[in-house]
Amino acid sequence: MKDHFIYPEFEVVRNDNRCIQCRVCERQCANEVHSFDPERGIMLSDETKCVNCQRCVSLCPTRALKIVKSDCRLRENANWADDTIKEIYKQANSGGVLLSSMGNPKPLPVYWDKILINASQVTNPPIDPLREPMETKVFLGKKPEKIKRNEDGELVTETTPQLELSMPVMFSAMSYGSISYNAHASLARAATELGICYNTGEGGLHEDFYIYGPNTVVQVASGRFGVHKDYLEAAAAVEIKMGQGAKPGIGGHLPGAKIVGDVSKTRMIPEGSDAISPAPHHDIYSIEDLRQLVYSLKEATEYKKPVIVKVAAVHNIAAIASGIARSGADIIAIDGFRGGTGAAPTRIRDNVGIPIELALASVDQRLRDEGIRNNVSLVVGGSVRSAADVVKAVALGADAVYVATAALLAMGCHLCRTCQSGKCNWGIATQRPELVKRLNPDMGSRRLVNLMDAWRHEIKELMGGMGINSIESLRGNRLMLRGVGLTDKELEILGISHAGE
Repeated sequence: MKDHFIYPEFEVVRNDNRCIQCRVCERQCANEVHSFDPERGIMLSDETKCVNCQRCVSLCPTRALKIVKSDCRLRENANWADDTIKEIYKQANSGGVLLSSMGNPKPLPVYWDKILINASQVTNPPIDPLREPMETKVFLGKKPEKIKRNEDGELVTETTPQLELSMPVMFSAMSYGSISYNAHASLARAATELGICYNTGEGGLHEDFYIYGPNTVVQVASGRFGVHKDYLEAAAAVEIKMGQGAKPGIGGHLPGAKIVGDVSKTRMIPEGSDAISPAPHHDIYSIEDLRQLVYSLKEATEYKKPVIVKVAAVHNIAAIASGIARSGADIIAIDGFRGGTGAAPTRIRDNVGIPIELALASVDQRLRDEGIRNNVSLVVGGSVRSAADVVKAVALGADAVYVATAALLAMGCHLCRTCQSGKCNWGIATQRPELVKRLNPDMGSRRLVNLMDAWRHEIKELMGGMGINSIESLRGNRLMLRGVGLTDKELEILGISHAGE
């Protein structure tokens, strides 16, 4: 049965006076929206297929195209929103679970935007980052509780394995398969040039990218795709994925249509077979079980690499993090409910989990209260959009942040949220060769480096304005933050005062 109840969400507006019928739009659209009618000599548009990726708009040589949101709406109803009704029509037609990609688009609070940063004025003067030293380097891993000396009175400088970053940012987990070879190449090259790390996600590591091992975090998920000794040894750190912000409590699923060629080889599964990671690790049902895997990975890598445990931000995240900190993990990664994804059940993405800002503050405070904050480093993700968000996250207690959607945008993503289709017109979330080649890894990596260089400069300027000259001095310094438009309970959880106090 056709979805005849649903009017197309977007309309293609074509200026016939400008259109020269070059058919660039037709060639560039993987969704087959545009076509040429030779009998009438005009271009046609099937708007039911349009996802508003803006590829045709960007490449039209005469600017004859624009995509607009349709103003044809269902009758207004405060309880039954237009989108809600259309989702019911879709499910009534298909009988299937709704799938979505990228992050939660709902108008829920964005706490980054309700937190302001303090600035130095007279008694504590600001620092000029152009003329004075400003340290953005961070080390992730367990830190000693106090200064120790050996029998000769010399300082003991040996520590457990640390992940060294030139700035408190890493590219978050995006698996080979969910994103293209060229997208992975862009991330790996950029991370290496920047002196930070990128995360392979749960899809294994393509053999071409082993050369970037010193700047690579490899992931061990419940499906164990692509996990073997060389994979673990190649990396700078190993991450156990327990959950992700876009779909807490839900495993991974890469459709068989994307399991082709090297993706199949890298994941070590047959071509065309769905790559399904179960929701739980079937060998982990307690903190003790998690500890077993942590130390198994440490043993496999000769205790030379830090082990990260990644979890989604959920209601009892502080208690969960407390357990992880005692499991032997070196780093805890927490992913908030606005985190991106290649595909997730829509209901899970939009209704499960909590904001990363609240999760971070509660975890940092819990670990401090229990006297185990130095046992682990904290890395957070889930819609970190700018250098200001990075600074606020560090001040709330993070050692570093994960960014993913911002990195995809830097490479050309237009956030059309149809990654699950495999028809990414920008060559990022696709495995179709004719689409993959649209992303030039040289240009992709350069744009990523440019973005991070800009963020690094802004981080220094923000810290300088605060009168702080190092990330270490900023970490957990909530006195430098103030809230606006927040309730007393929100301020209490965040551990900050209201603006004006």
